Amino acid sequence: MTMTSWSRRGFLGATVGAALALTLVPASPAFAADEYDTLRLRWRELLLGTGMDASDPLFASRLATLGTQATTYRSSMAPSSTSLWPDQPYSSMGGDPITGSYNRLKTMAMAWALPGTGLTGNASLASDIVSGLEHVHADVYNASFTVPSSNWWWNAEIGSPQALLDVCVLMYDKLSAAQIANYCAAIDHFLPESELASYSGHSTGANRVDFCRVFALRGVVGKTSAKIVSGRNGLSPVFPYVTSGDGFYTDGSFIQHTRIPYTGSYGAVLVSGLAWIFALLKSSTWDVTDGNKQLMLDAVEDSFAPFLYNGVFMDNVMGRAISRGESASSTNGFASSDHSRGQGAMAAILMLGMGASASEQARWKGLVRGWLQRDYFLTLENNLSLDVASLSRLKSVRDDAAVASVTEPTRHRLFAAMDRATHRRPTWAATLSMCSARTAFYEFGNQENKRGWHTSSGMLYWWKDVTLGQFSDAFWPTADPYRLPGTTVSKKVLADGAGGDFGGPAPTSSWAGGATDATYSVIGMDVRGLQSTLAGRKSWFFLDDSIVCLGAGIGCTDGTGVESIVENRNLGASGTHTFTVDGTAQPTTQGWSATLTGAKWATLAGMGSYVFPGGATVKALRAERTGAWSDINNGGSATPRTRRYLTLWFDHGTNPSAGSYSYILMPGADTTAASARAADTDWLTILANSANQQGIRVSSLGYTAVNFYGTGTIDKLTASGAASVMTRESGATATLCVSNPTMTVTSLDITWNRPVSAVLSKDPSVTVLATGSSLQLRIDTSAKTGSSHKITVTLA
Repeated sequence: MTMTSWSRRGFLGATVGAALALTLVPASPAFAADEYDTLRLRWRELLLGTGMDASDPLFASRLATLGTQATTYRSSMAPSSTSLWPDQPYSSMGGDPITGSYNRLKTMAMAWALPGTGLTGNASLASDIVSGLEHVHADVYNASFTVPSSNWWWNAEIGSPQALLDVCVLMYDKLSAAQIANYCAAIDHFLPESELASYSGHSTGANRVDFCRVFALRGVVGKTSAKIVSGRNGLSPVFPYVTSGDGFYTDGSFIQHTRIPYTGSYGAVLVSGLAWIFALLKSSTWDVTDGNKQLMLDAVEDSFAPFLYNGVFMDNVMGRAISRGESASSTNGFASSDHSRGQGAMAAILMLGMGASASEQARWKGLVRGWLQRDYFLTLENNLSLDVASLSRLKSVRDDAAVASVTEPTRHRLFAAMDRATHRRPTWAATLSMCSARTAFYEFGNQENKRGWHTSSGMLYWWKDVTLGQFSDAFWPTADPYRLPGTTVSKKVLADGAGGDFGGPAPTSSWAGGATDATYSVIGMDVRGLQSTLAGRKSWFFLDDSIVCLGAGIGCTDGTGVESIVENRNLGASGTHTFTVDGTAQPTTQGWSATLTGAKWATLAGMGSYVFPGGATVKALRAERTGAWSDINNGGSATPRTRRYLTLWFDHGTNPSAGSYSYILMPGADTTAASARAADTDWLTILANSANQQGIRVSSLGYTAVNFYGTGTIDKLTASGAASVMTRESGATATLCVSNPTMTVTSLDITWNRPVSAVLSKDPSVTVLATGSSLQLRIDTSAKTGSSHKITVTLA
């Protein structure tokens, strides 16, 4: 029931409460003496929940497990001058000994306060909890002790005070006024007002919200209005959109640690923290009234929903959290995944709704119900990461027939500020991870995500609606980190954590991004290698039933091989999915490998298909791979996991100078669809695939798109500089979308040599220089956001 302590950001379930109606240990006084007491009791209710049937088997087992864990902690507590628990010595400053002690006391307090734990209201347990608080306070967490700065999050400014305050709320009536004052003084010592003086350093984004949460609740517990005001006002710098560094961007991106796309981890923690504060202070003297608060509410649909697909919270916005699977210290066998993190985020969204409008609450409940209903891979019944309050809130929405489930949208979203994109179709979804001088290759830190080197080198994730476990089923410890799907990489051997920690390594190239009309898109990347001489150009054209993928100008002088990975599909522990090439089923034997010369198409049964225009030479491999979470995260389980993979790739050879590739990814397509697409040689025209330009035309869709890596002309399109240009014709009208992916120029001139008679609509950034025999445009890109500029015209 309790959360493992090795991952401070990994699981949201334990930090997201819900207001449900349980039979709890009663809190005194029965009637609040003042507004501080009202808010304290509100926080207690959010921690414990109300309205949940403790005899329901879904909750009964979890409550019993909580009681068992609390009993274990209680029986092993052995106060000494160096620790409260022998395995949590205060001197072990490389971990979380102080916060770990407070979290164990919180587990005991939850078991004391909740029903059905076997310890509900136990007076002896309550006495032990209070004694434990006193012991930690006397030894280390007091107004005169100093914790090394390397442990600022865990043991001083966030982790410890949050857990301590929660215990104070739960055990409030068992604590004296002097004890409350002493604990508040300790918190004031470790988290001074100066931490809110400047929105910089580690006092930004999710960390800033965590600080404010501590200030607000410390003010409630200690009945100090000024502290609540500090916590509330300290949120204001978090709300506005940013144009660089940490925070939310106008395009929905979220960055933390300066250049890490982190919507699903730090972003979710930020919104979760805001949800608690908004719920605590709502309609009180200290209610959050900053007008920019609405921007945080808008983030639910602008920033989070695009990365949630049928319960999956896409891993390419998780940073190093992808390496947090099975914990070495797990007591329940639970493994974190994109699904469990998704449900944690859903619980946060529902709590955030408490501070939102009625219409927003209704929409968000519909989103959550739809995600939960469609997630067959991880049901609420099987998600052991959720605390009972969050579980009950999610269950109540999932099972409420009055809530109209929201279906998955059909839409493309480009998040230029963090080099990410999502593509949603009726039965599948995909997301793309790139990097540039603005964003890092990957994040390594705290010995987490040691081999995530190539996760932003064009990694292309995709799911069918019936293959939701692709990246959930021990993918990260078992997949070949040099063969992530969609990437182009040098086979140069890299050390664990290569490049530096916390977003240190980033490429020098600025070309990453594209243009979209919200349905289709064109995206490109000037790919560079981590600690490698690798360079090349990659493009993706996101369409209705497929993604066209091009690569060109691929070169390297590392003295090692270079590969472009078409697919590296996780088939599970025993998968024998049929792999068919040009109508012939290939062997299912593990270890089978082949060089497929002149291949026109291939299908992996139950997954999807790959079409190679004009035929191509590709390599294929079936292999079992074994790894453990501890291989990529020092806090992970050392239990080995074995999974089967089908890998398909282009081998560019050693030290290539002009490597290239082209293929069409068709998620969900069977052999019939694949062979038909391969036979239809008129469907796709590759207009260019060079280091200078990459472009295609699909006449049946009225679609033409080109990535210009500099000035040039392709087909009927001319660009004055680095640009992504997409045109879509439909009858007598056409729409052009243009962007500057480098975000380095202030204007672009685009010419479309297509007769145009009139302009129907245009963005303010678009100036029409000429119509008639051709359309000539000047695009104002001075905002340098990488956004798409749109114009709709009537064709002559």
